[in-house]
Amino acid sequence: MNLHERRERHERRSRRNLRRASALGLIAAGVMAVAGTATAVPASASGSAPSSAKASTLGAQAAQSGRYFGAAVAAGKLGDSTYSTILDREFNMVTPENEMKWDTTERSRGSFNFGPADQIVNRALSRGQRVRGHTLVWHSQLPGWVSSIGDANTLRSVMNNHITTQMAHYKGKVYAWDVVNEAFADGGSGQHRPSVFQNLLGDGFIEQAFRTARSADPAAKLCYNDYNIENWSDAKTQGVYRMVRDFTSRGVPIDCVGFQAHFGTGGPPASFQTTLANFAALGVDVQITELDIAQAPTTAYANTVKACMNVARCAGITVWGIRDTDSWRAGENPLLFNGSGNKKPAYNATLTALGGTPAARATASPASPASSASPAASLPSSFRWSSSGSLIAPKSDATHNIAGLKDPTVVYHNGKWHVFASVASSSGY
Repeated sequence: MNLHERRERHERRSRRNLRRASALGLIAAGVMAVAGTATAVPASASGSAPSSAKASTLGAQAAQSGRYFGAAVAAGKLGDSTYSTILDREFNMVTPENEMKWDTTERSRGSFNFGPADQIVNRALSRGQRVRGHTLVWHSQLPGWVSSIGDANTLRSVMNNHITTQMAHYKGKVYAWDVVNEAFADGGSGQHRPSVFQNLLGDGFIEQAFRTARSADPAAKLCYNDYNIENWSDAKTQGVYRMVRDFTSRGVPIDCVGFQAHFGTGGPPASFQTTLANFAALGVDVQITELDIAQAPTTAYANTVKACMNVARCAGITVWGIRDTDSWRAGENPLLFNGSGNKKPAYNATLTALGGTPAARATASPASPASSASPAASLPSSFRWSSSGSLIAPKSDATHNIAGLKDPTVVYHNGKWHVFASVASSSGY
């Protein structure tokens, strides 16, 4: 059984354990209206204060360079306190592991079940974490009624309806979608793999899926996601590259390419950074979407993270699970936390590669002479700044006619966001 077949078997087991979700309450806004989602925030999405100092968690440190560090999450494990504690502390992006796949969300035609995915999404958003949607169109984990469709027009209608309904349900809540997953064949052909979508709709089904997705949620990032496309010279990598180049040249909506990065003990291929850079040069973001490395060698994890950090358009990294015991590759201990939830050496290597530090930083007392302070770190040779649109904006009410805001400070406390700012009206601040 190869690695990919083992993953499918694990996910079939995992999705049998999905539990229905109860709706979480919405957090009411105060005097400030959120105008957008940050793509570059110099603070942890879990609420730590902005700081130029090195952070002590993965998500907080990734955020300092405008990136995210996320994890695949299973709804059935959220009740495990060790699991949920690590999730809330370390990660600022969440990907539902199985809860958004077709055989969970639309097991019967036209009958949608979003309960398990809602549990993950609502929990993440209430904690300031963003969400990646995974996945809309995939040849695997399809209910039998989809696989048995024999008419192209019927399948096209079913695919478009599935994309539109699922994206509409999560509109404004999901940062990026894996619109199409693993459509290319392994081996040396560089062509699409056989599937009900490919067999009935031909090569154009991927473009159709992306165009439908853009109409369903114009604000969400639209990604193509695949495995074994990390080595630049491989035929599969080149096949995906040709598709993305074609899409961008013709205006087909595609915003990002996901590299699953399921590596053996050797870690990423030597050309991995080149692959990321070449795709990014087409005008799309690149993301490491399902990272796990057999036996979690420190050097392999560090090299993977460095490849992302060295490519400006590498938006972030997601590890496929939290603890080794949660992984579909559990026998290979491929993640950053062991089964007891303790940090492994690979965790420290990853945090350091993100620019952070695995231990608390020592700081000199204000009264200490300069000669006794720790030597300052060298400044980087270059700097990069990326910015989203406006994140906050005035929101007037019946008694406050607010024209502008000045010097906002945002604090996360007791499960709520608190915003303090000077406000301006026509009469002054």
